[in-house]
Amino acid sequence: MSRARKPIGTFGEMLFTKLPSGKVQARCRFRDWDGQSRLVQATAANKTAAERVLKTKLVGRDVFQPGTVEITADSSFAQLVAYWQADMELENRLARQTRDRYSYHMRQLVLPAFEHLTLREIGVARCDNFIKQLAKKSYNRARQAKVVLRLVFGLAVRHEIIPRNPMDGISRLHKPPHVPDALTPCEVNAIRLAVRFWETGIVSTGPKPDGQLSAIIEVMLGTSARIGEALAIRRRDVDVDGPSPSVRISGTIVTPRGESPYRQDHPKTAKSRRTVAIPSFTAEALRFRLAVMEDDHPDALVFATRNGTPLTPNNVRRQLRHVLDMAGIEGVTPHMFRRTVATAVNETANVELAAELLGHVDPRITVQHYIRRNEMVNPITATILEKAFRPDL
Repeated sequence: MSRARKPIGTFGEMLFTKLPSGKVQARCRFRDWDGQSRLVQATAANKTAAERVLKTKLVGRDVFQPGTVEITADSSFAQLVAYWQADMELENRLARQTRDRYSYHMRQLVLPAFEHLTLREIGVARCDNFIKQLAKKSYNRARQAKVVLRLVFGLAVRHEIIPRNPMDGISRLHKPPHVPDALTPCEVNAIRLAVRFWETGIVSTGPKPDGQLSAIIEVMLGTSARIGEALAIRRRDVDVDGPSPSVRISGTIVTPRGESPYRQDHPKTAKSRRTVAIPSFTAEALRFRLAVMEDDHPDALVFATRNGTPLTPNNVRRQLRHVLDMAGIEGVTPHMFRRTVATAVNETANVELAAELLGHVDPRITVQHYIRRNEMVNPITATILEKAFRPDL
């Protein structure tokens, strides 16, 4: 009959020996990560001190399989973050923009609170309190911090640096109620007028406006495209001469940190790649852009800098904000045009058509994030109640 094995990381009876020097040696058998039992010993001035030194030695002994990972449970959180970032680069599974975003959130939101702690000191309670405190200030920041914390500790678990992910035990993060905002037709026309007046150059400072901003707005209103998708439209993606003018949404502009912007050959998701029939105001704006473009190559970007390089979404956002601030119009972002389109299609048709236009796999995303709630109850209720409760006089 074979003897039962002790669990990995346990030690047997502690023995003490007085040495000729007068010091005391403490020793015991310790079952290591590979299942082998090894002798571990420590020496100190007396029995109590020797026992304390030996126990400290046992606690610090790594019970996980050693390998190329130089990080242990006693390493700092900052060391784990550096290891995690290097692993993301090595794996190269995530898009560069996603890796940059994760690193930014880690650096700005998480590291200030955890960088001087060891991994052994970071448990469920500390993580739970951190996320709750952050959520008091901003739900979005708390959500972003939660994502990167789960990822970095998940790597530590997979590489046997820590036994479990402390983020698995924290409280659920509750999202505050959110009502999508959208523009009314009158507000859309006010924005159009403000941008077109600015493009006349009468009150403009700096480089002369080239008419691209108003065309970009018409494209977003006529296609539901995200700002990056609108800026990634090429000459080959536009058909304004056929019986049914259309635009192919097949890419987006990305701006990796420290690198030049470029056109990515796919939009945000697989279903976001789509061909959209466009209304007359969008077709007219695109006809004008194609007519003034100097580059007639099929892959030339419809919206570009004077040097032919991609416009960046952030620059367009800043330009739009600047123009509308001068007109006294506040709170408008390029993404608001996307919500405005979704709301208009839903009110006239249905949410399924709005989701298809936006390139959403699940219509619930469209409802939750893009469609402004119509507070007007169907007037037919008045007719029903009139018949049910009209008094007989």
